Amino acid sequence: MIDDFQDRHHAFEGCFNFRDIGGYPAMEGQRVRWGIYYRAGRQDRMTSEDLSKLAGLGIRAQVDLRQPSEVQAQGQGPLPEMGASYHHLPIIPEGGSDQLTQLVGDSRISGQRYLGYLQVGSEKLLRLFHLLAAGENLPLVVHCTAGKDRTGVATAFLLSVLGVDRALIEADYRLTNLDVARLVDFVDANEGLPDGMDRDGMAVVAGVPEEAIGDFLDGLDTNWGGPVNYLRHLGVTEDMLSAVRSAFLE
Repeated sequence: MIDDFQDRHHAFEGCFNFRDIGGYPAMEGQRVRWGIYYRAGRQDRMTSEDLSKLAGLGIRAQVDLRQPSEVQAQGQGPLPEMGASYHHLPIIPEGGSDQLTQLVGDSRISGQRYLGYLQVGSEKLLRLFHLLAAGENLPLVVHCTAGKDRTGVATAFLLSVLGVDRALIEADYRLTNLDVARLVDFVDANEGLPDGMDRDGMAVVAGVPEEAIGDFLDGLDTNWGGPVNYLRHLGVTEDMLSAVRSAFLE
């Protein structure tokens, strides 16, 4: 369904799953603007060539969804030194991974686990939409460590607000799996695979289950009448929704 992965994907040498959500058909015959929202994994391993390319994107804000311990271990990355404002919105708070497992009864990535994010980090989603509605923050990058789960949920909410078709939202989520082989190669060559894990196991961890985002959206439909109604329930106002659409659509 999405046949322009090479156009929207920025294949940095030391950063993976970094891509633009521009160009998707949206509400009222409009399209998502290119070059204002990037979804990504961690950026701290970028090469000097990567940094030159990153600077050319003109990113003005970095929205970091990682837990504090991840930020401490990996660092913020290069964007603050390039002049981007830094916003730390940990969707899963410190200790929240165990809490999620208790809530959903399973530590594996799934739509149910994504729904659990709403129980441990919903106020961070509200803060995210305040940032998205403020034009001075654009272009921005929204990321976590791998750029797939927390970032995938945040991006699904945004694309839903913009009126992107659900099938496209799910297809965008699945694009993560197209960059997994590069990531496995990088980790194997530069850091070594985690103890007890082979390349196939690493690929599973680095990728996404294709059905997870659909199960998550089903849960939003059942429990709140859809992603946009959930955001309204959370406190995202109509003015904020209008501001986001004005900023992101053309």
